[in-house]
Amino acid sequence: MLIPPSQRRTLPELYDRIDLGDGDRSAKRSAYWTMLLLSGVIATAGVIGDSTATVIGAMIVAPLSTPILAVGLGIVTGRLALVGRSLLYVAVSVAAVVAIGFLIALILPNPTNVLTNSQVVGRVSPTLTDLAAAVATGFAGSIAIARRDVGDVLPGVAIAISLVPPLGVVGVCLGSGEPELALGALVLFGSNMVVLIIAAVVVLMAAGYARESAASPNAKWRGRAYAALAVVLLAVGIPMTLNSITAVWARQVQSLAEEWLGDTPEAEVSDVSWHGHGMVVEVRSPDELPDIADLQDAVDDILPTDPEVTVLHTVGERISEADG
Repeated sequence: MLIPPSQRRTLPELYDRIDLGDGDRSAKRSAYWTMLLLSGVIATAGVIGDSTATVIGAMIVAPLSTPILAVGLGIVTGRLALVGRSLLYVAVSVAAVVAIGFLIALILPNPTNVLTNSQVVGRVSPTLTDLAAAVATGFAGSIAIARRDVGDVLPGVAIAISLVPPLGVVGVCLGSGEPELALGALVLFGSNMVVLIIAAVVVLMAAGYARESAASPNAKWRGRAYAALAVVLLAVGIPMTLNSITAVWARQVQSLAEEWLGDTPEAEVSDVSWHGHGMVVEVRSPDELPDIADLQDAVDDILPTDPEVTVLHTVGERISEADG
């Protein structure tokens, strides 16, 4: 059973845990903003330093999942005030973390090469794999808040993986003059947020919290909220699907390029990427390359869009101590 009755938290308990406007509001808000700003600084430092360990540190203290889960609870219980208040928290939080990343990127001289930084590259082209991971973490976090016997610290860290670090990347990319990369990271955050809300709605509905609030005057508003979530999920799902397809195509083109270079000694394909409507194949080779028309024909045979192939040829040479 997803939520055993003996371990199911009551609605008042849920409100106390995730509604920042319930109970001791001053203490909750103070803790929230303190931890959020600190997590934003830590995440940005991890992104700029290309440090996975530092980014994990930001995940541990990040509280952004609290108002997002509260949006799901507000939808299930028909509490419009809770939904609106929580969305406002999320909006201000997003602006704050992005601003931190942006300012730090401006202050530090040449803070990072965003095109080679693994913390950035891994978050600017989200795919359906990222969406699947977000769904799983969303269900983990939602179950944790609804069950008394499941601690919510580790699920909260899992959720934070998909929230604060992408926002730090957005700020760093904007500060580094790469708005297109920033948009990709923002799509990742948006998709993660939407699936987290959907997971919360599914879990809390299954746990029976909607029945407890059936008398709410706003209960009929749920249908509109579900429709809005579906529209937003579709909006962020389209670019993620396209990224997934292009990633598969890039791997196929890399295989074709490696076959194309099969008779060229010491030649290797260092990268394949999409730029506009074409593909760029980066090749390192000390020798001349085969006719690019052969590679173009091979790509046209397997890809439906017939993208123009551009080859960037880097001529390398080996230098040893004996040469000196």
